[in-house]
Amino acid sequence: MRFFLILHCMLITDQMNGLQNMSRDLTIKERQCNDELQGARNELMKGMNDMTIGFRAKIGIKRMGEIDPKAFKKACKQRFPPEDSETKALELCSLWQENLRNPHWHPFRVVKNGTGIHQALLNEDDELLRGLKDEWGEEIYDAVVTALKDIHEYNPSGCYSVSEFWNFKENKKATLKEVIGYICTQLKTLKRKRGV
Repeated sequence: MRFFLILHCMLITDQMNGLQNMSRDLTIKERQCNDELQGARNELMKGMNDMTIGFRAKIGIKRMGEIDPKAFKKACKQRFPPEDSETKALELCSLWQENLRNPHWHPFRVVKNGTGIHQALLNEDDELLRGLKDEWGEEIYDAVVTALKDIHEYNPSGCYSVSEFWNFKENKKATLKEVIGYICTQLKTLKRKRGV
């Protein structure tokens, strides 16, 4: 009986070793595939940068965490003379972009939701954000908050903007499938225009 127990334990140990080796091999393969996918994504992003310059495309690249300057331009046109408004808007937008990059400013609070999961929520009582809203209004406040939430979602540890494929028509992150499909459609259109 003892012999069979030892034999059984040896068989189980061999099976466990085999499973551990298979798990290690699959992990290595997954990392290789992920590296290859990231490389392809980066090349695709470079190509999309070249492709979308100069016109508003359905699918393109959005810098997540960059403040949209339109609200600043609109507000500064109302407050400053026309010759100064553009410069003031750029200065104000740049100041707030720097605030977003400040790793010591974290206007979020962590709360536990109903299911017991912790999540970060924007602290609307943050002194800087309240001051911005009071002085410049809702539109500029919304532009800054949108960029702040983008940074928190796409690069919370870095405090800087990152490039992301974006579906501008649907205002959402674009999948690689959507990006490749869009590029293929653009190439077909280009070929037809050139008569190739």
